[in-house]
Amino acid sequence: MNPAPNLFLIGPMGAGKTSIGRHLARQLGLRFIDLDLELEARIGASVALTFEIEGEAGFRKRESALLGELVRQCGIVLATGGGAVLDPANRKLLREHGFVVWLDTDVDTQLDRLHADRQRPLLQGADRHERLLNMAKLRNPLYAQTADLRISACGHGSSNFMARQVGEQIADSWDYLKSETSHD
Repeated sequence: MNPAPNLFLIGPMGAGKTSIGRHLARQLGLRFIDLDLELEARIGASVALTFEIEGEAGFRKRESALLGELVRQCGIVLATGGGAVLDPANRKLLREHGFVVWLDTDVDTQLDRLHADRQRPLLQGADRHERLLNMAKLRNPLYAQTADLRISACGHGSSNFMARQVGEQIADSWDYLKSETSHD
């Protein structure tokens, strides 16, 4: 079991990492950080604009640098971007500094949740279904390799409901959570 003091959420876009993460952090009494939102705040530009100006390679370099800083904090719930696991060094950082939960979802659920989203650079183009399938083929093995626990995020409940379910599922697997609650 992983005793790390941080909880890291990984998974594809539309899995609910941000919305579930916010509720989960509140529920656990931890601070919530969204990696993409933190990056936008620090550089003063959106992820989409960063992709446009610097390309995916430039964005990934910034993402990795910020991830390296954030994982060293203590007592956080961190929602990563869907592609953060592409870099082997990022996967190593996540495994070494936190309990990693893969919020897994299927392409149909992603399409449903992201139907109105026009901001995500990697989702631009005609065939969103094909793009998401290709990303899943590449990334799912990396999520599996990185995660301490895999949880289905295909439910249609509210993000608060899903956070309670995630909290219940990690309670038996995350040593840090068990040690904190045993002191109460």
